[in-house]
Amino acid sequence: MKKYIVLFIIISLQYSCSKVVEDINDDPNNLTSSSYGSILTGAEVGNIILQTGEPARRSAIFAGQYTGIDRQHLGFNDYNITANDFNALWSDAYVNAFRNAVEAENAIIEDEVGPVSEGITQVLQTYIIGTVTSLFGDVPYDEAGNIENTSPIYEDQQEVYNKIQDRLDEAISSLQMGDGRPVGGSEIYFDGAPDKWIETAQTLKARYYLETKQYDLAYQAAQNGISTLENNMSAPHGTAADNSNLNYQFFAVEVRQADVIVSDFMTSLIHPGPENPEPENYRGNSKTDETARFNYLFNTTSIGIQPNTEDGFAAQTAPAPLVTYQENLLILAEAGLRSQGFQTGLEALNDFRNFMDGGGYLTNTDSTNIEYEPYTVADFETGGMENEDGLSRDDALLKEILEERYITFFGLIHPFNDMRRTLNETNVRVPVTPNSGNELPQRFLYPQSEIDRNENVPSPIPNFFEPTDVNL
Repeated sequence: MKKYIVLFIIISLQYSCSKVVEDINDDPNNLTSSSYGSILTGAEVGNIILQTGEPARRSAIFAGQYTGIDRQHLGFNDYNITANDFNALWSDAYVNAFRNAVEAENAIIEDEVGPVSEGITQVLQTYIIGTVTSLFGDVPYDEAGNIENTSPIYEDQQEVYNKIQDRLDEAISSLQMGDGRPVGGSEIYFDGAPDKWIETAQTLKARYYLETKQYDLAYQAAQNGISTLENNMSAPHGTAADNSNLNYQFFAVEVRQADVIVSDFMTSLIHPGPENPEPENYRGNSKTDETARFNYLFNTTSIGIQPNTEDGFAAQTAPAPLVTYQENLLILAEAGLRSQGFQTGLEALNDFRNFMDGGGYLTNTDSTNIEYEPYTVADFETGGMENEDGLSRDDALLKEILEERYITFFGLIHPFNDMRRTLNETNVRVPVTPNSGNELPQRFLYPQSEIDRNENVPSPIPNFFEPTDVNL
């Protein structure tokens, strides 16, 4: 890896830290100030770019949610990619996000700020590395935070996941001590609230257990995960050009807005009208009306169906989902079904549907267009409304849960991870088909910047269609 020196904040020009923290109150119980606050803010902004910017958009193309129609994104859509295409994404992850999170922890320890602040940086580090290893496979972790080491070793993907789980346990212990919150305004997700960070850590544990197919452990962790919509970890956004929602910047402001549209497949799942490109795919039934969700997620533009930049998913000030209550509910549903049985999975899915029936995570709702009535056992029996394909009852329920995850996590990294994780479960997986050829993408490519500089890059270098270890 290149040698970088991080003093305070290294961020993309897409985002302005000063604007992000503009209206956050100081913590009246912590009047100290230190450079660690600026570094922590920079790490959290870097994490927003990693989780909701180009890596998420590219993941959504590979998972069949977006269609690239011009310039670079047309190449991504057709799988015409090179290692150079991932240089900036790698830097976003390891420099703008992870390196700043490590430096923030070091400064917090040096200044003896306290365990809550330490725990926050530890959760942040695991969040960043968890995303990176899910996308790339084997990656640097232990040595990645050492600025003097320009060639950190790559660690086995499963071992990275194991270390992340241990680190999250350590972070939870630190957060439970309750002392040493960050200086007011420097922590832009929860303003240092330890209880919210603990729930986030538990949902992240559940996420990573799900990604490694340890469904019993995922279910256990999610029991203690994010418990309300109000406790969601979301990326704050504002009205300035440089702190707007990143999807708003891409689709409403930048000249690249014509590069990407929502795929016909994604559209067809929730489009309630006669313009549905594949009406047989529509999820609506006598218990489900997807009109409100379609209107929240999408607008019809002169280019095609695109994210709603007016009053929905990609509005200028819309908080971007990072780690959420809706994710935790759907982990409980899938992992509960897989590890505890049908009834547990059905009850958890109905908990999610009840949440959605009250508006859920939608922000521009019309109650007349919302309907998510609870499903019954009979709905998943052969011939039931959710089992017209003659599946087993368990498979029919799993198919519904996986499809719900695909829609709920539109435009994020999760659907790409789910697609690869469930690829061999042909009866139940979301039926994403290749954009080109007959193989689906399996990973992001190691960047050319790493190949050129780091002698420890895995050899032979895996190709785009080679599964990562946890997805073999």
